[in-house]
Amino acid sequence: MDPNVWALIIAVAALLIDLTIRIIAIIVVPRNRRPTAATAWLLAIYFIPYIGVLLFLLIGNPRLPRARRKKQDLINETIAEVTKDLHLGRSDAEMPESLASLVRMNQRLGALPLFGDNGAHLISDYQASLDAMADAIRDATEFVHVEFYILQSDASTDNFFRAMEETAARGVPVRVLLDHWANRWKPRYKQTIARLDAMGADWHLMLPVQPLKGRTQRPDLRNHRKLLVVDNEVAFLGSQNVTDSTYNLPKNIKRGLHWVDLMVRVDGPVVGSVNAVFLSDWYSETDDVPDSVAFAPTESGSGDLDCQIVPSGPGFEAENNLRLFLGLLYAAERKIMIVSPYFVPDEALLLAVSTACDRGLQVELFVSEEGDQAIVYHAQRSYYEALLRAGVRIWMYRKPYILHTKSLTIDDDVAVIGSSNMDMRSFGLNLEISMLVRGEEFVRELREVEDRYRSLSRELTLEEWMQQPLRSTVLDNLARLTSSLQ
Repeated sequence: MDPNVWALIIAVAALLIDLTIRIIAIIVVPRNRRPTAATAWLLAIYFIPYIGVLLFLLIGNPRLPRARRKKQDLINETIAEVTKDLHLGRSDAEMPESLASLVRMNQRLGALPLFGDNGAHLISDYQASLDAMADAIRDATEFVHVEFYILQSDASTDNFFRAMEETAARGVPVRVLLDHWANRWKPRYKQTIARLDAMGADWHLMLPVQPLKGRTQRPDLRNHRKLLVVDNEVAFLGSQNVTDSTYNLPKNIKRGLHWVDLMVRVDGPVVGSVNAVFLSDWYSETDDVPDSVAFAPTESGSGDLDCQIVPSGPGFEAENNLRLFLGLLYAAERKIMIVSPYFVPDEALLLAVSTACDRGLQVELFVSEEGDQAIVYHAQRSYYEALLRAGVRIWMYRKPYILHTKSLTIDDDVAVIGSSNMDMRSFGLNLEISMLVRGEEFVRELREVEDRYRSLSRELTLEEWMQQPLRSTVLDNLARLTSSLQ
């Protein structure tokens, strides 16, 4: 056949394939997806059709596999049944309806109720939090449940690991969950696993990507939770991983980067809720529930705080954390303080923040001056102008420190602390844990941390921001587009 005819046939076939891809994309991509995410995917597929399709097939599904979601549904039903008549320590009569309705929403979406009579205290020193968790582990008599996005045995965490070793040697079960993708390529992974094996810990990888073992899902769906439960008596949760503040990464050490984090130690009935989150993840990864360990709230703790655990992630039908944040932002009456290392809002969150400013509220945002993840860093920067024009005061924690704390305080008596950033990844792709706290004494404690962050930050002004070079604006806007790919 004439080469020109072959060339024509190939060109027509390529055109038909390209047209087919575009038509199918219009039908498939927007379904049950945010308009911004759908638009970003369609742009990728239209401009780079073959690469765009491959990326969509690889990371286009933001949901966990159906079997995993069914497990979450079963867990929620079990927790709801166990807790339906539990109202330990709650002071509903004194709770404003705006907050009470959010509590009901949280329980409907995440199954876990609000409990009163809890104690909660912040630990803002990085090494002190690791050592406090080690002390709690050494006091264990029934079990130790460890679940962290990143878990590394190194000089900073040696006391934590020694505590697990000593406790396991006494015959106390030590159960450990760590995220697969977040740890597999980090330094000291093999040493960490070897140490867990040597101590006799029962450990498992969370959301493993192991195709040869039949364990696959979208590879960037991650379990981002950080929590520790000891004997259903005390728990820790927050933003900090169990690793050195440099994460032992050569690039961080070369740049002098250190992470700044915040953990909270809790006791009281809410500890059972933290344990319920651990057990749900344990069951999801192992198909097993440990004998004699169950969701069991204690009678009372060392304080009188109302606390509610809010789990979220792609195993749930709704974005539980985003809905909580939106509800609190609209319920605020005077002051909103947001600490989020990765602040990449969707339209609803950006509108809620700007509306708070329009209502005359004091709104402040704490971020890092320097970023550790280029795409997220630039995507976040793309929102600064809109935030500054709305009236948000932006505080940039001075480099070489990465402010990694995730917290929200509303007025003088409500706060949220946990592992969830205010970005689209934490809302849709990561499994997170957040704790809603009602109590003036806890908010005062968190305000002291915010004041310290402010003293170590510099304020970004609109005048300064408008001097940004064009190349930075282009990078920021490109990163903003990619951040919508969910």
